[in-house]
Amino acid sequence: MRWKDFRTSSNVEDRRGQRGGGNFRVPGGRGGLGLGTIIVVGLIGWALGINPAVLIGGMEALNRGGGYSQSQQQSPQQQAGRTGTPSDEMGRFAASVLAQTEDVWQELFRADGKTYQDPKLVLFSGATRSACGGAQSAMGPFYCPLDQKVYLDLSFFQEMKNRFNAPGDFAAAYVIAHEVGHHVQNLLGILPKVQQAQRQAGSRAEANALSVRTELMADCFAGVWANHADARFQTLEPGDVEEALNAASAIGDDRLQKQAQGYAVPDSFTHGTSQQRMTWFTRGLKTGSMQECNSFKGSI
Repeated sequence: MRWKDFRTSSNVEDRRGQRGGGNFRVPGGRGGLGLGTIIVVGLIGWALGINPAVLIGGMEALNRGGGYSQSQQQSPQQQAGRTGTPSDEMGRFAASVLAQTEDVWQELFRADGKTYQDPKLVLFSGATRSACGGAQSAMGPFYCPLDQKVYLDLSFFQEMKNRFNAPGDFAAAYVIAHEVGHHVQNLLGILPKVQQAQRQAGSRAEANALSVRTELMADCFAGVWANHADARFQTLEPGDVEEALNAASAIGDDRLQKQAQGYAVPDSFTHGTSQQRMTWFTRGLKTGSMQECNSFKGSI
């Protein structure tokens, strides 16, 4: 993926190296996604009456084991970080991908008569605070609609390579673009509708199905971004699309559950199967159309 020749975004808040982030801990330790913990925390969340899928975003939903409501206020313990483009290569890479998402979505919103509001990207290490609660590396990247920020521990990309065999710059860019896709959903008013529909769902499986549709739309939006970024910046290099598809496949619910417990439980899926995630990313990539990303079809 070509990224070094392009601008970097200043909408980055770098909290790496800071200590603390609350006492919230995910069983299984820091720095890994904790595949067995995904299921355990999810079950605890349901047992306590908390839907772990309400916090919509990449790999975070089951890992958090908690939800939020639009009425929650930002925590006074939230940490500030250095604002602007980081100086290290991985930080600059993330800022460059963010800049490309800004350019693409600003143009697409403008063409539709809307105004795109850039999200912030918070880089952290280990743990930090968000308006949606405590953030840990073990949650993976996530988007918090309450403060319109994407939270990312860059060590996740090493986890993708080592644990999920999904290396590559474009695979990492797909992850960032997916989380920005949730920001797009939030600006379009889709996330509040999903949350309302989940609260009114008649069953756990119905609420999970809404989460899956939300994630697949974000995958499609990531493909839309890739289509327009390549057309505008010629970012794609041979093998990049395969990297993104491999990453989408690696974090499918069916694959993760089989790795964790040896079998899959479709009613518990919150992000979609490997095949679904690849299909929806490809749809966005091939068409470049937001309208082709409607995964709900009148269900909200």
